[in-house]
Amino acid sequence: MTDKPITLMPEDIQRILGKDAQRNNIAAAKMVSDILKTTLGPRGMDKMLVSPTNDIVVTNDGATILSEMQIEHPAAKMMVEIAKTQESEVGDGTTTAVMLAGKLLENAEKLLDNKIHPTVISKGYRLAAEKAQEILKDVSLKISSDDEEILKQIAMTAMTGKSAEESKEKLAEIVVKAVKQINDKGEINLEDIKIEKAKGDGIGDTELVSGIVIDKGKISQEMPLVVRDARIALIDIPLELKTPELKTEVSISSPEQLQRFILQEENSIKEIVSLVRESGANAVFCQKGVDDFASFLFGKSGIYVCRRVAKSDMEKIAKATGGKIVSNLNDLTQFELGFAERIQQVKKGDDNFTYIQGCKNPKALTILIHGGSMHIMDEIERAMRDGFGDVSCVLRSGLVVPGGGAIEIEISKRLRLFGQRLSGRERLAVEEFANALEFIPVTLAENAGLDPIDVLTELKARHDSDERNAGLNLFENKIGNVLEARIIEPFNIKHQAINSATEVANMILRIDDVIASKPNKKSMNFSNERDFMRGLE
Repeated sequence: MTDKPITLMPEDIQRILGKDAQRNNIAAAKMVSDILKTTLGPRGMDKMLVSPTNDIVVTNDGATILSEMQIEHPAAKMMVEIAKTQESEVGDGTTTAVMLAGKLLENAEKLLDNKIHPTVISKGYRLAAEKAQEILKDVSLKISSDDEEILKQIAMTAMTGKSAEESKEKLAEIVVKAVKQINDKGEINLEDIKIEKAKGDGIGDTELVSGIVIDKGKISQEMPLVVRDARIALIDIPLELKTPELKTEVSISSPEQLQRFILQEENSIKEIVSLVRESGANAVFCQKGVDDFASFLFGKSGIYVCRRVAKSDMEKIAKATGGKIVSNLNDLTQFELGFAERIQQVKKGDDNFTYIQGCKNPKALTILIHGGSMHIMDEIERAMRDGFGDVSCVLRSGLVVPGGGAIEIEISKRLRLFGQRLSGRERLAVEEFANALEFIPVTLAENAGLDPIDVLTELKARHDSDERNAGLNLFENKIGNVLEARIIEPFNIKHQAINSATEVANMILRIDDVIASKPNKKSMNFSNERDFMRGLE
């Protein structure tokens, strides 16, 4: 037999093996962690993200930063996934989860250098994570959902360090009211909270409206500004004549034929308006267009009409008012109509908004954010969504933990004691897990301009003296009892962050072979010759 080489994979396959694969993946994960590091805490900095079309996003929200970045490395994409999971599960704490995962991998690299097998490190990390969850549950405090002051403090902690900080007390009050209003015996759907933005005024003028607000005004001046005892028709078809799908020619040979053609169009529009009027509706929200003549007739009948309303807004109005969205005007009767006490057009700056208030569903609400620019209002929205996530977590679980790095130091201290009882090499992994938790308070100190070594030393000393609520109070730049300073965080955020970080760190650690296929040049689509030549390079 001839010793022919065996070809297992095509020549254009890129492969990284063993230690190189591990180091490469760990380096990518650390880079993601380092990107978010400076955004942590009340003194964190912002990132400016510029898209290929020059759209600008200015934020320090971890989930937003990672979603806007075009990350290509597969291990880094896994880090982005845990940020998405953290955001979807609890609504906040993405930066903490990603930083903790990055530090776990960085510390694991030291153990790999000492010839400790990745599976041993993974086992140690799993043991440490399980113990950390036990300690977290032990340290957590039970609170009542009726304690609005504590809920406000939790919302303020979530918004501290963002553009919303100047008006955080007012915004925290709105956040707590909104979440409590949609709370249905522990079931909280944050999709019920609608957010609109009105340019002008200050952040402090942000308001909570009981009802639905849409960024549309009435389509004709003849229509009333206010409609009381509103009977609302929700229509998702155009209130105008259908345009032929194919190119159509109409041959008219006399003025009489032209007149009959125009009258026929007018009669068709009148029939559309008549069907709406016969249903008893005095307000119409249409997802599509409305003919100008129909608009005139609606105005004469005193019917309030908004057109080109977004589908998501139509669904929210239907849920709030008890109405049904109809696709055929012949199906529109009084039984499909929604009801509200009042519909009103309100002018905010240069824009008109429609307020639908006194809805049948008491959980219907809208937060109208004010600000000087869209960039500011977008960041206020992200800050408030963090607040929604934190408050809803607490209302679901009823558990909180001390913030300011206090919980991380306490878990780290107890993990070291737990590690001393282990006899195998897993003990070293548990110690590195404890070290990784200290990365959170150290980063908080660095971002505030404090000496991280001094801060960590004093925090450890305080916790060794059984001051388990000792943490960083960055409002006064000192270490103190964070519970007394009302620096509080939800239990669920820390619980999920530890779980997510451990899972992704263990998954990346166990990878010892990366096999990457290059795109097939024959199947690539090139829009021009230059792209084609670039593809060949």
